[in-house]
Amino acid sequence: MKLFALFLIVFLLLQVFAEALPTSDDQDSSELMDDAGIEASLRKGYHLHKKINCSYACARRCRKSSRKNVCHRACKTCCARCHCVPPGTYGNKSVCPCYAKLKTHRHQPKCP
Repeated sequence: MKLFALFLIVFLLLQVFAEALPTSDDQDSSELMDDAGIEASLRKGYHLHKKINCSYACARRCRKSSRKNVCHRACKTCCARCHCVPPGTYGNKSVCPCYAKLKTHRHQPKCP
């Protein structure tokens, strides 16, 4: 009887540990689903309001600009409103539709 109880306790402990440890397949699929959800939300025009570091993102965006201060100031304003900055130093505005839609008073693109 003691052997059966010991076997039962060991079995239950193994089951608890097996459920507590995530498998790599489950983790990878959840990351893929998160990325797909973000891309779908961006295409639909939803704002995710994900907190980003605007200073770093704009420094990356404006690093090749000839007027770095002007570019950085405009980019920070756009980042604060849209909560995103397109990748790269030029173009790619389709990734962040809000960023692409902002205009100046002269109806020119506001965001670099």
